[in-house]
Amino acid sequence: MPSMVSRGRGRRTINEINMVPFIDVMLVLLIIFMVTAPMISPSMIDLPSVGKGAKQPDQVIQLILDKNDSIEMKIKDQTSSIALKELVAAVKQAQSNSENSAVVISADKNIKYETVVKVMDTLQRAGVQRVGLSVQLVN
Repeated sequence: MPSMVSRGRGRRTINEINMVPFIDVMLVLLIIFMVTAPMISPSMIDLPSVGKGAKQPDQVIQLILDKNDSIEMKIKDQTSSIALKELVAAVKQAQSNSENSAVVISADKNIKYETVVKVMDTLQRAGVQRVGLSVQLVN
């Protein structure tokens, strides 16, 4: 309950916060930290070791998704247009030529995200191991 001060005619309450208990608590916490800080010993962190990275792919199969939902498959300098139904067979045939091949999907910036996910899902269900997304936009 706030203390009452009697001045003149009426009684008024003092609207001040008593800072003494706050300072006492802070000093006790400071002493606790000062006493316990030297007792804490620095510990060693076991970081995982890094091995060699995966071998660079021998062949990169690039799938280009245009804004009108057509798919082009580019292997080295050869480009061919394929449908989503024929995608798995074409990628499997291209991967049969090389043991270590990767598939990179490049999409136009105006294409629906759903189309990219459908292509990725189709490749994943077919068992294609290395699928990546290109960060460059195809115009």
